[in-house]
Amino acid sequence: MKVLVLGAGRMGYGAVFDLINNSPDVTSVTVADAEESKLAAIRDLIDSPRLEAVHLDVSKYESTVSLMNRHDSAVSCVNYWFNVELSKIAVETMTNFCDLGGNNTVVDRQLALDEKAAFVGINIIPDCGLAPGMVSVLAAHGAKRFDSLDEIHIRVGGLPQEPKTALNYQLVFSVEGLINEYIEKARVIRNGEIVEIDSMTEVETLAFDGFPPLEAFQTSGGTSTLPDTFKDQIRELDYKTIRYAGHCEKFKMMIDIGLCGSDDLEVDGKMVKPRRVFGKLLERYLPADEPDYVLVRLDFKGKMDGGESTLRYDIVDQHDEETGLSAMMRTTSFPASIIAQMMARGEVTRRGATPQETVIDPEKFVAELDRRNIKIKQSWG
Repeated sequence: MKVLVLGAGRMGYGAVFDLINNSPDVTSVTVADAEESKLAAIRDLIDSPRLEAVHLDVSKYESTVSLMNRHDSAVSCVNYWFNVELSKIAVETMTNFCDLGGNNTVVDRQLALDEKAAFVGINIIPDCGLAPGMVSVLAAHGAKRFDSLDEIHIRVGGLPQEPKTALNYQLVFSVEGLINEYIEKARVIRNGEIVEIDSMTEVETLAFDGFPPLEAFQTSGGTSTLPDTFKDQIRELDYKTIRYAGHCEKFKMMIDIGLCGSDDLEVDGKMVKPRRVFGKLLERYLPADEPDYVLVRLDFKGKMDGGESTLRYDIVDQHDEETGLSAMMRTTSFPASIIAQMMARGEVTRRGATPQETVIDPEKFVAELDRRNIKIKQSWG
């Protein structure tokens, strides 16, 4: 199979690494980006005759059509606002398509292409990174193990192994994505109904063995399509982001004074957007690409054999010194690569634009994670 990776940043590199090194069915990989320096870096790090690097600006329609047309599947690792147009191009070129997602409005527009995608016989599956992404398939995996399900609670976070700065955080993906998660509404199921909750609220403490005090709080995007999928089936579903204790209060203060605002503000006779300035400051202030952890926890509560049962999935992944891949790269880009390959092999249960938790075989998906040494610890209560 031939797979196209759009975007040569951290996650694009992770997807290319997986497709070249962990995926025997993949015959060729093309990575495309508008920045030649990023392409050169991937060429230097991955020396393979199966890899081709192409200069491409994904906003250029004709060039993107021409390139996507030659592949069985495409993985978008570019900013989420390109994904609707890229999904339309996927329909035009009859190319299976998935992305790292992260924005509910964009995902809704992609899923509206369901009939067109089904007609041409392809899959479009948004939100295939970590969260949303991997956790959505894990939610389906756990749910199938109960006779009936009452609750799903998802907690996910990327943490530096050696926390620095007052925020105890490092940049592991796009700063725009981080700000979106912190300021947009979170969609959850409460008492059987889908409701929206303010992000950076409902802070709770939680513990992982060997880690200092942690907290989790509401953020947007993590549930993706899960509330729609599980509505009328369960009573409670939510997603919170994990950070070292104290992070939420400090970051929320900066949101409250307007640093994440998108309205123009006059400064010395010039109009600036506080969010853009703040984003640049975060990129300058926060460390990046240092050894990290990714923590994942899914708690299920339901009925089995007539009695109440609970199930917990825990994942603790860490920076891989041998490959140089961060935990965030592994747990975000590897799931997208796995799904791109499942689509190309025809292993998705139906064609169209669909939520992954409804069409991806969770057993096969978990087996592929395990093969990549992303281990799930399971415990029944």
